[in-house]
Amino acid sequence: MWALRRLPNPLKCGLSSQAGAESSEEENDLEDGFSELETPANAETKENHIARDETKDGLVVDRELAGDEEDVEETASNELELLEVETDPSDKRSSTRRTTSELFKAIISAPGHSVNKVLDKWLEEGKDLSRAEISVAMLNLRKRRMYGKALQLSEWLEEKKQLDFIERDYASRLDLIAKVRGLQKAEYYIQNVPESFRGEVIYRTLLANCVVSNNMKKAEEVFNKMKDLEFPITSFACNQLLLLYKRLDKKKIADVLLLMEKENVKPSLFTYKILIDTKGLSNDITGMDQIVETMKAEGIEPDIRIQSILAKHYASGGLMEKAQEVLKGMEGDNINENRWACQFLLPLYAELGKADEVERIWNVCESNPRFEEYLAAIEAWGKLSKIEEAEAIFDRMLKKSKKLPTRYYATLLKVYSNHKMLQKGKDLVKRMADNGCQIGPLTWDALVKLYVEAGEVEKADSILQKACQQNQVKPMFSSFMVVMEQYSKRGDIHNSEKMLHRMRQAGYVARLHQFQSLVQAYINAKAPAYGIRERMKADNIFPNKPLAAQLAQVDAFRKTAVSDLLD
Repeated sequence: MWALRRLPNPLKCGLSSQAGAESSEEENDLEDGFSELETPANAETKENHIARDETKDGLVVDRELAGDEEDVEETASNELELLEVETDPSDKRSSTRRTTSELFKAIISAPGHSVNKVLDKWLEEGKDLSRAEISVAMLNLRKRRMYGKALQLSEWLEEKKQLDFIERDYASRLDLIAKVRGLQKAEYYIQNVPESFRGEVIYRTLLANCVVSNNMKKAEEVFNKMKDLEFPITSFACNQLLLLYKRLDKKKIADVLLLMEKENVKPSLFTYKILIDTKGLSNDITGMDQIVETMKAEGIEPDIRIQSILAKHYASGGLMEKAQEVLKGMEGDNINENRWACQFLLPLYAELGKADEVERIWNVCESNPRFEEYLAAIEAWGKLSKIEEAEAIFDRMLKKSKKLPTRYYATLLKVYSNHKMLQKGKDLVKRMADNGCQIGPLTWDALVKLYVEAGEVEKADSILQKACQQNQVKPMFSSFMVVMEQYSKRGDIHNSEKMLHRMRQAGYVARLHQFQSLVQAYINAKAPAYGIRERMKADNIFPNKPLAAQLAQVDAFRKTAVSDLLD
């Protein structure tokens, strides 16, 4: 039915993590600690997307922490953010279009941990503390990834009894605790939630955060707990597992699909998006097309994001004509009337090497570009190695807004990184600092890769170490891995082990890719990796075929009585 291979033993009682992983290196590189949480079907329309792009009060979405999978899974789309704007319909100010919040502006002006003082003063002055005002403030804090301040706001509201908490408020608190203090503290918090509000939304929020952390064992425990509590199995919960298995253990995707079929859970658009991308990443174009046909047969048409995924995978598979056919479909009859598609088309045409098409699409936007179109054009010209064009668009964007979010700089920084332009990258980071930008994970990632590409691995390592010492937000998983892989190529066991240790300290759970890189370091050093299998087993990691081959290779370096005599 789904055009995916099914396992002979369908899921009966629950889920287990005792299966081998077959994630590609590309996917592992994209794991940056943020889950691509599903957005309800009505949440992201062209109109409200454009409304957000055209925000003039500086409350634009800063995806500084988002990874490189934004074309596949909406890293910034958190269902809890959408709940924040579901206010009292009788309140005329309650609108998903409302983006300004005086409360938000007051909170972000508070230094460090003085949020409570600002809120106390706000209360004393009798200013607006309606659910609408609180919701928009919370929404904007989340969009800026200011989870610490959002958590302080939530705790203050409950302590001061300024908001009658309902299930979604407790779920929001749980989510913030997971992000700021970790999964264990979030799980403990559930016991503090009144039993009448301890429903499915609470547990699926915990599940989503397990997926954020790539913690397969805990995610499966939470999912099975939800089944034990007899909560209905939803497409949201199943999609979270699909996301997890897409990264960590593709063989278990079939388990989830069998469960959905058994429980009569209809796949959502997001379900199909995950399945299509999984097939594409595996270079199974036929399987990908079959899933699209199944989706259409169910009455669900591919949206522009799914079309983008299809075009990308057709191009990667060398099917340029099919890719161009999809892009023309995305344009529609009149690209000027279908302006929203431009931000997707620009990098995709660049992927095909079509500079003339990139220029044509940019001409549609050029008179009054939206910020997303600026970013897409910078990325596109970068892919085409037209650095001057990318820089010109960046400078124009900078003139439009005096203070840009960090991710806007990071887009150009990534271009420099991809072209080994170390000095230009360093100059841009200095410019960011001069303009008051917060340097965070996405910037660190681009800098680390910039130095690695320039052959300065030790400098990249130093930047990563300093980023960890700042102890605010952990660096991206890919930042650690790009350095570890360089040490691995050198056969530098000491530094490879050190990078693995740092990842643990940063809070990343063990993954197959880490052990593949580590074992390769031992192979390149022609040294035995004593106890490596026991370490993997302790971390619930089971070797796939490539890693099994690596282990067999490294076993050859074990000392024997004969080898001791010959040394």
